[in-house]
Amino acid sequence: MAPDLTLYLPSPLFVIPFAALLLWASVRVLRSIYVRAGTSSARSGPSKAGGLSKRPPREPGTWKPVDFRRPVAPPYPDWSVHTTKPLPYRPFNYGPKYHITMGLRRMPWDEWIELDNHFEYFHAEKARRLAEIGRKCARTEPEALEAAYELLEEFSDYLPQRYPSLFKRTTVGIDNLLTGEHFNIVERPLKEDPMQMAARLLQDDFALLVEKADGQYYLFAGAIVMPGLWNLDERMGMPLSQIHIDHGKVPGFKEKLERGVMSLFRRIQPDAPVQRNTWYIQGLDSMDAEGFTKGAGEKNMPVDNFHYRSERQSIRRLPRTGAVAFLFRTYIVPVIDMVEEPYVPGRLASAIRSWDDDMADYKGRHTFDDVLLPYLDGKHSAQVANGLDVSKEDELRNDIDHRSDELDTRSSTRGARHELPPVLASQHVGKRPSE
Repeated sequence: MAPDLTLYLPSPLFVIPFAALLLWASVRVLRSIYVRAGTSSARSGPSKAGGLSKRPPREPGTWKPVDFRRPVAPPYPDWSVHTTKPLPYRPFNYGPKYHITMGLRRMPWDEWIELDNHFEYFHAEKARRLAEIGRKCARTEPEALEAAYELLEEFSDYLPQRYPSLFKRTTVGIDNLLTGEHFNIVERPLKEDPMQMAARLLQDDFALLVEKADGQYYLFAGAIVMPGLWNLDERMGMPLSQIHIDHGKVPGFKEKLERGVMSLFRRIQPDAPVQRNTWYIQGLDSMDAEGFTKGAGEKNMPVDNFHYRSERQSIRRLPRTGAVAFLFRTYIVPVIDMVEEPYVPGRLASAIRSWDDDMADYKGRHTFDDVLLPYLDGKHSAQVANGLDVSKEDELRNDIDHRSDELDTRSSTRGARHELPPVLASQHVGKRPSE
């Protein structure tokens, strides 16, 4: 005989009140979550998705202008074109394994463009190269003309807000108070290509990428004026993936990065810019590509020849045209100076050893490992012998890197401010930055 299961069921007198109580509690919880989410959103504003805030879907190659204005940038505290030193970046991590990621973090609007006491050197060097090679290093193709105008307008709006001692906004554009230059950005045609005019305003180089109907982003405008690791003239008109794979030959890009990069460029919104850092070791203190260790310089040169080269890159979408602006600033520091910073020699040596064979070849480790790595090991041992507490490094890095707000990288990006490398200072056309 089957058991009477009704003996084990709760009484309806119990079930009905319990169900009502459960429903009431659920409504209260959901309502609380909704209210908190709305309050958080209202307080923090946009950009909480780190560059990927949601917008209605759109067809590739199309863009509807967005009613967004960048927040007003407050003046940089105590900034001086003569005394404010560069902000260094140290985005390398301990091994044993090297992780290939984009290393993105949110970019506060106040940090979009960083200027310092190397401005005169960069300005003079850019003017010289623009006079010598012009369109080969800075130009605009027709597909990006409106985007180039928009980027020039953004620069002219931001710089006087952030650096009022150096720039002044005018009814027709922007004035450089140091050099006496006047830039009219509203007349048509402009006196020079908008990318060449924009290049004279900041230390960064930059590129504009425009989406076509195939969903790819193409390089159609830019100013790659400072000598660097790649050439604008060679890559103009290329899609983003080809720039990285065929010409850049970035290890692991196709397998590990391409999908993420393309997703970022498709989804990034005007209200949510991001930034990242890259770094190399090179055999000379020149910014030019010949100073890059890969295929340059003799093997295992004296340690004082080696320099740490880093880039700080920012990525944002322009609201009117939808083009993506990619800015990058290069910093070069003698390794023998950088290793005096606490914890840096040990972490740098570990990071270099963590590269796999492809990355080691890409970054030219074979040209310096026999000399530089023992030197870094010795410097680390000396720091420990002098009382360096290795267990406190994370605490120090978090304090130094208070601005990072990282998305998918654990790296600390900043150390103490640094000076212009000696040879760059000797090449400085204008006044030498203050020591």
